[in-house]
Amino acid sequence: MTFPLMDSSPWTSLGLGILFGFFLETGGLGSPRKLTAQLSLRDWTVFKVMFVAIVLAAVGLSLTDLAGLLDVARLKVPTPFYGAMAAGGALLGAGMAIGGYCPGTSVVGLFSGRLDAVFFILGMVGGVYFFADSCDDLEWLFWAGQGADRETLDSLTGLPVWLILLALTGMAWAGFRLGARLESGSGGVVTAQSLNTDSA
Repeated sequence: MTFPLMDSSPWTSLGLGILFGFFLETGGLGSPRKLTAQLSLRDWTVFKVMFVAIVLAAVGLSLTDLAGLLDVARLKVPTPFYGAMAAGGALLGAGMAIGGYCPGTSVVGLFSGRLDAVFFILGMVGGVYFFADSCDDLEWLFWAGQGADRETLDSLTGLPVWLILLALTGMAWAGFRLGARLESGSGGVVTAQSLNTDSA
C-alpha cells in the first residue's frame, strides 16, 4: 500500500495543498473577515471547519489502526515543548487577530486577489528570518517544558482512546450549539455577499 496513506511524493503534496486551498476559499476562509468575525464570536465557520477536521482525523486514524490499514504506532509523534508551544501559539494568535489571516489562508487570499494578504505574507516571511537569526538566543525557550517522547492525549491522561474521541465529539457538538446561538444573537454572520466586497 503506497497511496494515499503512505505516499509522500511532492506531486501528491501539491495536489492535496491545492485541493485544501480550494475548499478554504469555497468556505470563505480566504477572507480576513471570516477570521476576525470568529475572534469577535460573530461567525463560527473557522471553529467548525477546524474542529470537524480534528475530529475526523482522530476518528479516521483510530479506525484505520483498528482495521489494520495503518499502524498508528509507526507514525511520527513530535516531542512537545510546552514553553515554545505557548509562546508560538500566543504570537500566532496575535498575528491572526491583527492581520486577519493564518499562514494557510494568507496564501489562499493572495491567489484569490486580496492585496492585504501580500503584506501579511511579507510579515510572516520576515518573522521567519528574524527567528532564524535569533534562534541561538531563543534556544532556552525552545527547550523549556519538554514533554515525554511520543506524548499523546491518551498517554498524557491515561484515558482510553475511545473516551478521548467521545470527549472531542462532545466538545465539537457543544461548540457548534454555542456558535449557532451567538451567531443568531449577534446578527453579524459574515455572508458570501459581504465577502465579495472585500477583495482588494
